[in-house]
Amino acid sequence: MAAPPIAELTERAREIFRRVVEGYIDSGQPVGSKTLATDGTLNLSPASIRSVLADLEGLGLLAAPHTSAGRMPTDAGLRMFVDGMMRVAEPTEEERAQIEARLEGAGPVEQALRQASSLLSDLSGAAGMVMVPTREQRLAQFNLVDLGQGRALAVLVGEDGGVENRVLEIGGRISPGALDQASNFITARLSGRTLAEAAQAMRAEIGAGKSQLDDASRDLVERGLAVWSEDADARPVLIVRGAANLLDESALGDIERVRSLLDDLENKQSVAALLESAREADATRIFIGSENRLFGLSGSSVIASPYRDREGRVVGVLGVIGPTRLNYARVVPMVDLTARSLGKLIA
Repeated sequence: MAAPPIAELTERAREIFRRVVEGYIDSGQPVGSKTLATDGTLNLSPASIRSVLADLEGLGLLAAPHTSAGRMPTDAGLRMFVDGMMRVAEPTEEERAQIEARLEGAGPVEQALRQASSLLSDLSGAAGMVMVPTREQRLAQFNLVDLGQGRALAVLVGEDGGVENRVLEIGGRISPGALDQASNFITARLSGRTLAEAAQAMRAEIGAGKSQLDDASRDLVERGLAVWSEDADARPVLIVRGAANLLDESALGDIERVRSLLDDLENKQSVAALLESAREADATRIFIGSENRLFGLSGSSVIASPYRDREGRVVGVLGVIGPTRLNYARVVPMVDLTARSLGKLIA
């Protein structure tokens, strides 16, 4: 049954409904007429409140769990609350400063992505998720450093200043000249290109016999490309942090729901597909419980926002997943702020 528009509710019904939702979000427990009457500000008897609660339940906005006489919002009720009644709690200046400081101090972009996921988890008390940018980074420099014992350190520098290292098994003794020649060759051809573009150009030149590389340097180039290409293929599309937060006290009474949610999180491709649906959103999107087929069984909500690079292009999506009693008023603006802060670091 579709929920009625909020305008169709009486002022009394709207106030009681709001208090039930906010009480449930705060405690995770159903809210009863006695609790609402004890507050004193409604100036209604428990019997009058029970009558309104029954009407709201009949409209599909509230439900009464069999273990309690209290009421809790349904998914439809939460949707109406989020869309029409929620009072957003904007982050304080101190919170804004903390978010930006944690992201800016994270180092290379990949570390910033992991930090963003951990940050969202800390802010929400649930699990944080960040999709790795789909747009490949443009590269600036490549160096090979001899580590001895048949190994070299491959250092890749991006145009955004990010640095990543990989240990390369080269076997045998390699002269410093070969390392320098391979480094210079790769750097000259990858500057301003993605790894895939640089690899195509280098292989074409080597295949056509146009390079001046000797056999040892040519072998180093091939090995360098191989280790970075394999790494890119294996790189996860989704970073999840704080899944343990989902095992709170309220979860112990519904362990099957939590197990279902954790199983869903293990299937990162499906979760990434859900986040992808928020890529073109103008603002933060909220998926509540059964509205989303993927998490319908686990009764979970997802709050997601796209993040953009410095040129305003959407490069990924980040968000939070947790129980439907997430503090939407606080988490929504935090997700939005984290997305904007992260975007300032993406070249």
